[in-house]
Amino acid sequence: MTLRLGDTAPDFEQDSSLGKIRFHEWSRDSWVVLFSHPADFTPVCTTELGLTAKLKPEFDKRNVKALALSVDPAESHQRWIKDIEATQNTVVGFPIIADADQSVAKLYDMIHPEQSTTATVRSVFIIDPQHKVRTILTYPMSTGRNFDEVLRIIDALQLTDGYTVATPGNWKDGDDVIIPLTVQDPEVIKQKYPKGFTAERPYLRLTPQPNK
Repeated sequence: MTLRLGDTAPDFEQDSSLGKIRFHEWSRDSWVVLFSHPADFTPVCTTELGLTAKLKPEFDKRNVKALALSVDPAESHQRWIKDIEATQNTVVGFPIIADADQSVAKLYDMIHPEQSTTATVRSVFIIDPQHKVRTILTYPMSTGRNFDEVLRIIDALQLTDGYTVATPGNWKDGDDVIIPLTVQDPEVIKQKYPKGFTAERPYLRLTPQPNK
């Protein structure tokens, strides 16, 4: 199955390091960062899970739940978590899906045969509270993910969901945003963007972030 942006994230029921999870029920009313790992007890994954654990306050502020996945059983995850906590100086409070039968990995197209026929690539799915897939990122097995970028994407998605704006390249929270080309009526512009705007070109109109 190939997922695309805007698709409903497939529901599933699977064991995890914190017990059985039915995904849509578990994630209800929250954003989710679902991210896969090639295997337990691997060095890059250990650092990534440690970073995710340390970001819990940032995820909480954004109403985000983290959910990891590896194609190893729950007992292996629980042993690995001890290593993660010891080496990364943190507490892993989020579940790691035990996808030993690869059913979730196949649902989300996380196994790329040219990379491995058994291990998942480093996929990231950002899923909104309506279970819609909003972002898909795929990293090679050897490259650790940038979790600052994951937070930045969530900030941008939540901002553009709440306001009629788009975000420019390298945007971060607090920077100016873009008035979309779909908004042309001067009266609507005055109402929606009371802080005004600057126009480098008629199609490039920057306005201060509306919720700041």
